[in-house]
Parts: sequence; C-alpha cells; structure tokens
Amino acid sequence: MLKSEKQLEAIKRGAVEIIIEADLLKKLEKSYNEKKPLKVKAGFDPTAPDIHLGHTVLLEKMRQFQELGHEIIFLIGDFTGMIGDPSGRSETRIPLTKEDVIKNAETYKKQVFKILDPEKTQVRFNSEWLSKMNVTELVRLGSMQTVARMLEREDFKKRYESQQDITILEFYYPLFQAYDSVYLKSDVEIGGTDQKFNILMGRTLQRKMGVEEQAVVLMPLLEGLDGVNKMSKSLGNYIGITEPPKEMYGKIMSISDELMLRYYNLLSHISLDELNSLREGLRNGTIHPKKAKEDLALEIVERYWGKDEALKAREEFEHIFKQKGLPDGIPTYNIIVEGGSRSGGTVDITISKNINWLPYIMKETGLAKSTSEAIRLIKQNGVKVNDNTVTDPNIILDKGEHIIKVGKRKFYKVIIKTTDVANYSDF
Repeated sequence: MLKSEKQLEAIKRGAVEIIIEADLLKKLEKSYNEKKPLKVKAGFDPTAPDIHLGHTVLLEKMRQFQELGHEIIFLIGDFTGMIGDPSGRSETRIPLTKEDVIKNAETYKKQVFKILDPEKTQVRFNSEWLSKMNVTELVRLGSMQTVARMLEREDFKKRYESQQDITILEFYYPLFQAYDSVYLKSDVEIGGTDQKFNILMGRTLQRKMGVEEQAVVLMPLLEGLDGVNKMSKSLGNYIGITEPPKEMYGKIMSISDELMLRYYNLLSHISLDELNSLREGLRNGTIHPKKAKEDLALEIVERYWGKDEALKAREEFEHIFKQKGLPDGIPTYNIIVEGGSRSGGTVDITISKNINWLPYIMKETGLAKSTSEAIRLIKQNGVKVNDNTVTDPNIILDKGEHIIKVGKRKFYKVIIKTTDVANYSDF
C-alpha cells in the first residue's frame, strides 16, 4: 500500500472536490498505519440497463481506490430505484417496477466487472436493509432532517417556487441514500457533482447516528461527443461500453482535441506522469493530437473488447478514413421502383410512391429515425451519396447502386431497379 500522501495525489486526479481533504488524508494515514483498508462506496440506481463511458468515471475512481488496497462497495440502489432519484428533476420521476430494477441490476453487475476486480468488490443491494425498516425506524429517519433543509436543494427549491408537486417520498430519497452510508459505515463515498446534496446528507446522518463521517470524492459529469452536454443516451452523444468495437473506436476518434485530454484524465489508466508528459507533448507539438486520440481509442476499446478486437477496429478505421474505403460487411438494401410489368424475384420493400426518395430510404434502413430527422441531417450537410454531399432533401435516387453515408460511421448500399427489368435473380 502506498503512503497516504501518494494515495491522496492519485485520488485527487480528475476529482472536482474532496470533502474534507484533511479528513480524507487522516483516514488514509490511519489506514496505512493500521494496515486496514478503508470502506469506499458508490451507489448506482439501476434506472437503465446499459452503461456508457459517462457512468464509468465513478467506476474508474473506484478501481483506483481498489488498486490502492481499499475495500470497494458497489451499491445497487434497488430499493431507492423504485422511488426514483429527484436530483436534477423538474418534475416527479416515474418509479421503476421491481422487475425493471432486478433486470437492470443484473446487467449492471455484468458490465461493471469489465472495470472492477470481481474478487475484490462487494456488491450490495440497499433493499437488504431499507426494505426491513419498520414504521418507528422510518419516523426516526424522517426526524433527522427539516423541510427547510430539504428545500435548499436547487431542484426542490425551483419546483416549490413554481408550485410543482414534490412528494414526501422524494424527500425521503436523500435520507434513504444517506442511511446507506450509516448502515455500511462507509469511510469514503464517491459520486457525481449532481449527487452532492445526497452524499453530504450521508455525512449528516452518520454524525447524528454516532458513525464517523465519511469523506466525499465528487467527480465531474463527463461531456458527451458534442463536447457540451453531459453524456446521455437520450441526447445521442454517448459511447456505450457494449457498443461494437468499430463503433466505439470511431466515436472516440470523433471527439475534439480538448475533450480528448479530459477523457484521458478521467478514463485512461496511464499514470499521472504519463498524463503530464502527454499534455506537454501536445502543447509543444512533439505529440500529434491524432496519434494521442488513436492511443486513447485503442486503450478504451481494448478494455471492453480485448486487444484483437481493438486492433481490428483501428484497422477498419484506417481503411475507411485514410484510404477512403468502405467498412467490411456493409449492409445492402434492395428496392424495386414501379416502371413496368414484374416477372418475379425478391425485394426488401413493397412498391410505393416516392420509395426511392432519399429521406424515406434513410428511415427504412435505420440511417435516420424518421424522414424528418433525415431531412434535418441532409440540411446539416451530414449525408453523402456516392461520396458527394447531398444538400437537397427532395432528391430522388436513380436506378442503380448507391452508397449512402450518414455522419462518419454509418453506411448503406442501396440497389434500385425498376419493374421493367426482366429478371431480378441477382437481388
């Protein structure tokens, strides 16, 4: 185990705030001297089945504590997940069903062990203790905090001032999360900056209930591919850890140079010295940003898919973007347009008006969710047909073979024939 000062240096990497840093250092010193690991917890509500790189910021910090020799508690909020975290919400969140929670929790467990060591990780569910609380215990928990204190939360405050509903159950959410820290006697809790109120509530309850207060390590919310908004599946700016290697690699290569360094800081396993050398190399021009981005993409894809798949992803990326080639296994879509008698053959879609209208084809192939989204992508110069940028959303594709490219990574081969063709056997 490293000395406490060195441990603190590693822990501070990427963190937005440590509460209270002096307290954490004392805990680390005591742990080092007594050779007793700290209990480090982070809670996850299983509100969605898939984890993206934004979620892994906390997991990477947990891995760091784990490598420093501390005890990691991966807490799945199956009980609190059925209430719904009100953090950052402008309205009451719809609670998950028990079935949803169980299903999502199992998926979480499979995914997190791509980062954490399963042999050294405690997986706990807060229903173990919260579901067993009786009425007296619930009343006592409710007495631990005032309504005035709850309304200091920005989201609650805004909803109260705009006369939107806040349920009593939502007031209980931070109390339940805080009680997790009391029950587990955690020494450190890791969370995102959006969880600050809830995590600090844990310190308050620990103090009031006779447990030593935990230190808090707050991590930033990772920006998504747009470099502005936090990574989110609903915004479409995410990189999922179960996405195919080629897709993951391509998405990482698409991020800006500025965002690349942030990803390195929060997600890469390179050392602090290596990170500082990288920063200096980028600053003085001895390291090319594209090479640094390639190394990052290779590292992250290898973490989730293995070295062979990462190398294949890099090879295909080079093939597509350097040699202007097409990806292997590009899907093909066949269309027959009305134009005469039909004598046989198999087609992928039925004959209809404007079937060879580009936005319609994009919707049918999944290159866009709808024709309106396809039109928007075309107007944003995000669509190419046969390597030419399309600017007119009214385009009707002619008979023949066309390669449609949307963005940097989505391709489709479309073959258009007319019903006056005598034989369709080559479909």
